[in-house]
Amino acid sequence: MPPTDRRIDADTLTGFLAAVLTAAGARKPDADCVAAHLADANLKGHDSHGAGLLPVYVHHIRKGLVETGATSATLTDTAVLLRIDGNGGWGAPAGFGLIEQAGQKAKAGGLAAATLGDVHHLGRIGAYGERAAAAGLASIHFVSVGDHAPLVAPFRGSDARFGTNPVCIAFPATAKRPAFVLDMATSRIALGKARVAANKGIALAPGNLIDEKGRPTTDPNGMAGFELKGALTPMGRHKGYGLAFACEILAGVLSGAGTIQPGRERRGGLQNGLFSILIDPAAFGDPAWMEDEIEALADYVLASPPMDWDSPVLYPGDPERAAEGKRRREGIPMDDTTIAQLNKSAEIAGCPDRL
Repeated sequence: MPPTDRRIDADTLTGFLAAVLTAAGARKPDADCVAAHLADANLKGHDSHGAGLLPVYVHHIRKGLVETGATSATLTDTAVLLRIDGNGGWGAPAGFGLIEQAGQKAKAGGLAAATLGDVHHLGRIGAYGERAAAAGLASIHFVSVGDHAPLVAPFRGSDARFGTNPVCIAFPATAKRPAFVLDMATSRIALGKARVAANKGIALAPGNLIDEKGRPTTDPNGMAGFELKGALTPMGRHKGYGLAFACEILAGVLSGAGTIQPGRERRGGLQNGLFSILIDPAAFGDPAWMEDEIEALADYVLASPPMDWDSPVLYPGDPERAAEGKRRREGIPMDDTTIAQLNKSAEIAGCPDRL
């Protein structure tokens, strides 16, 4: 941790975020849900999707880019299919509600598919995979990003044409292993990681960014404000590009949210489309055999001798669990620039609370 960072208790941070969002105009249940979701991202080590998003969210409230009074509408509800329109409302309450409802269908029928469209930022997608896994369900999630200028260049392109379009795959815990949670942007890094780097005044590793002229750069400052300059690069070159394209089709098209093509309105907000598949593993075979097979596979893979003995092979989800344990004990590290931005958001919202 840099010497200038402070440590903030998770409950203190959650309460502060909820108070600011409520003062800015969010309903208290929504503010509580969104605040807990942001703070949880910080706990899991994903500061890019944590409290640092508060200034953006307050800005969106003030500009009418999130419908604070919205109620989600169910468009389709069958034994295996759920389609929900978020009507521009908050992402976390709608997203967790979708997982709950679709999860019940998967438990009843073995499998369920669900979409969520026209909803504000869903935040860290791994949280929805974790929620499904905690209910004993496997899940797959594809996310599109709209109402926002593009952030990510296509493979072989020199300007932004996609959002960061995350993908998440999760599987329940076994007797010996915690839940498998793979959560990744289809860009090499998330936009928030560039913002955090800009706040800390540090360069990014080569290969993550191009500037507004399409040239490689390590300077994250073009990604620090509301007017973005340059582009992130796709993960795995053509592979991340293909996955980002798939997210636009599966999440943007099937949800009805629309894709990032310029015929869709871009108001400068942040909206997501979500396509999720939830699976009850017990419907596909003997749960005991499945657990034994997963544990044997994990033992085999994680036993690979590490290239660096200080960095052993990890089980997907382990970095987040390790970060949460450390940050619950020691507090969440936060740099002075981010703290100042959060306190400024409280001032703008008319909230007396300060970090």
